[in-house]
This record gives sequence, structure tokens and C-alpha cells, in this order.
Amino acid sequence: MSMTYSIDDTIVALATAQGLSAIAVIRLSGRDCIAVTQKVFRGKQLEAQPTHTLHFGILHDGERAIDEVLVSLFKEPNSFTKENAVEISCHGSPVIVKEIIKALLKNGARLAEPGEFTKRAFLNGRFDLAQAEAVADLINAETDNARQAALNQMRGGFSKEIQHLREELIHFASLIELELDFGEEDVEFAQRDDLRQLIVKIKGYLQALIQSFDQGNVIKNGVPTVIAGKPNAGKSTLLNTLLNEEKAIVSEIAGTTRDVIEDEMELGGVVFRFIDTAGLRETTDTIEALGVERTRDRMKKAALILYLFDLGVTTPEEIKAEEEHLISLGIPYLKVGNKLDKIDAVRTRQLENDGFILISASQKKGIEELKAKILALFNVNAVKQGDVLVTNLRHYQNLIQTNQSLQRVLDGMDQNVTGDFLAMDIRQSLHYLGEITGQITTDDLLDNIFSKFCIGK
Repeated sequence: MSMTYSIDDTIVALATAQGLSAIAVIRLSGRDCIAVTQKVFRGKQLEAQPTHTLHFGILHDGERAIDEVLVSLFKEPNSFTKENAVEISCHGSPVIVKEIIKALLKNGARLAEPGEFTKRAFLNGRFDLAQAEAVADLINAETDNARQAALNQMRGGFSKEIQHLREELIHFASLIELELDFGEEDVEFAQRDDLRQLIVKIKGYLQALIQSFDQGNVIKNGVPTVIAGKPNAGKSTLLNTLLNEEKAIVSEIAGTTRDVIEDEMELGGVVFRFIDTAGLRETTDTIEALGVERTRDRMKKAALILYLFDLGVTTPEEIKAEEEHLISLGIPYLKVGNKLDKIDAVRTRQLENDGFILISASQKKGIEELKAKILALFNVNAVKQGDVLVTNLRHYQNLIQTNQSLQRVLDGMDQNVTGDFLAMDIRQSLHYLGEITGQITTDDLLDNIFSKFCIGK
């Protein structure tokens, strides 16, 4: 976000989605936003109206009427940004939206940058940085679990826990700093046994938060799942069967799929992005070779690989060789045997004992068992109100750094290091915790976070 802009500017942006709709909402915020709106609004005197009121009128660009609108007033500090704010509800034509925003820009507003409304809310003390990030997560939530996890964080459950940990550490840090002021008198204000107990307790809680990230990350970001295998193993048929639509072209001609085809579906409260890929084989066809290379690249980045074997033609030796390659990738995978109608009962039992999930993608057999196996790998429980989960990679990294700093404090006490070294590591842990909630920030950090928001938020 450009540092040439002032927080006192009046900013404007479309808050609803782009495109045709019954209505659209245009949002303004800033000390002078009510006065700016009044310049284009024909109706009541907005400055004289109380906060949280609606007013009907016509918006004009000069003498030219643009649209009939409803204006919502939110006077400071009783708004999302804790400054004067206006929301204009107009008809949802993109032409109308463009003309209204143009008129507001002519009269003193400027276009908001991504996330600038939420950034102002944070800077004005509406909530802390972790809660601000949860606003974006709530907007982008694709499942009820993701919605509840974001809502819990936005309401401050995670932030309260972090703040409580900081306060306990600050108490001991201040006592150690006091010891340093009396260095020559060999006094000990911070009892080392009490400090050790506190740090062990905090580390235990941090570890629980760190471990929750695996589940939180799955809930927030979903699971990229690559469907891989040799040509004609039935990968495209499986994708179509899972999605219950003809997403990919199916053909008996080997090498039909030459590019990545993907789509999402929800299973058990988790979004899975299933990715159909080109069949893995050596080829002299330039285009197919590019597809195979993309397949290998996607497999390396996947959270789960469904590796399909054509049971009608694949030998045990080929299965062993392909599984060795899968193991070398270090990524969770499921061995899926397709075309189970091509094998007898004895071979079926052998493959099941070898960990295969047996299906017929074309006949839709074994698909529910496959879905159950996929879900079992991720074991996501329903998120309840009040649950504290780490869903943000930045928070996860800060928690790990905090934990490492506290471990250095414990190690230092074991080695009888002086208070100044203990104080340094405690200060470091306080720094990392403070970065989570925004008590310690840099312009670069804020710009990076809010640049990922949509314009009107």
C-alpha cells in the first residue's frame, strides 16, 4: 500500500461483487466522507442526521441524475473503521456503479487500495491484526468449518490467548530487567523456579496451537489432490465420477489429457481440489511431454496423490516400481486400483491386503469407500464456537519462533547464564507474539497482509 496516501483521505470502493445484480453497495470512509457524499446527493442534509440511519435520495454528477439510492450513515466512532463512513445502495448496473464512483472521485474521494477499510479499522483500534486477517478468511470461507474457524478468530478468541501469554511473560521480563539495574548487588527479583514453570506451561500451550495448524490449514485452504497414473488408467473418468459431471474428456486413446484439469468439491467439511493430469509415460510428442512434466510438478506440490493403476494391464512388478517412486516423493498417497471388473476374486483379495482401494470409475463402484479413505487421512472434526485453531501460516511461523526463543530461556537457565541473556530471549519471544496481534508491526508487514484483501474490504 502506497505510503503517499494519508489516513485522513476519504476513500471509496465497490463493496459488493463486480457484475450485474439487483443492488450494489459503494462504501466510503474518512473524516470528510459525509460531506463528500452530500456534494452528489439530493435529499436530506446528511451531516444533520443521526448515525445508523438510512436516507433516500438521488445521486447527481453536476446537474445530471445518475440513480435513486439509499444512503446509510455511520458516524465515528460507531463504524467498522471507527471513522465516519457511508454506504450507498444503488441499482446493480456496472455503468451506474462506475458513474457514482466517478462523481465521488471528482468531489474529493480517492479509490481505496486493497484491504484499506480493514487496515484503517486495525490502525484505529477496532481490532488487532489477527482479527483483521480473520475478516479476509471469513469472506473467503468455502465451508462451514472454515467460516466458524474464521469467526472464532475474528471474535478474538485466539488474540485473547496470545495476549494472556504476553502479559505473563512481560511480568517476568520486567523483573529480570530490574535485576540488571541492580547488577552489582547480586539480587534476584525473578524467581528462576517460577520462571521455569511459567515457560514450561506456555510452551505446552504453544505446542497445542502449533499442532492445530495441520487441521486449521486443511480447513482454511483445502486439500490439493492430484489424480495421477499411466495413460488410460481412468483418471479423467474418476474425476468426472467424483464431481458427478463431465468435466474432463474421456477417450480410449492414450494421452488424451495433455493439460491439468481441476475442480473442487466438499467432503466432510473440507474442500478438496481434485486435479486430473496427463498420463505418466515417456513420449516423443512435444505437447504430451509438457503435460507429463506438469503432472510431475503438480505431484510434488500436492497434499494428497490418488495414484490409479489399471488392474487389467498393470503387473505386480510395475506396481512395485511405481510405489517406490511415490514413496520417494514423501507425499501422502492412496493406491487406487481401477477397473476391478478385470480381475478375479483371488487377485482382489491380494490387492486389498496390499492396501489397495478397488474401484470401477466407469461403473461408479467403490467410490464412496474411496471418499471415506480420503477423509480418514485428514480427520477433520467439526469446528465449534470458541475453538482456537491456527489457520494462518504467518501466525504458525511466529508461534514456532516464540517456542524456540522460550526453549533458549530454559537452556540458559540450565547453563546458569546471566540475566541479560535470559532477558534477551524473553524479549525475542515477546516480539514474535506481538507480531501476531499487531502490537509490533512494520509498514512492510501491514502492506503485505492487507494487499491480499479485496478492494472494498
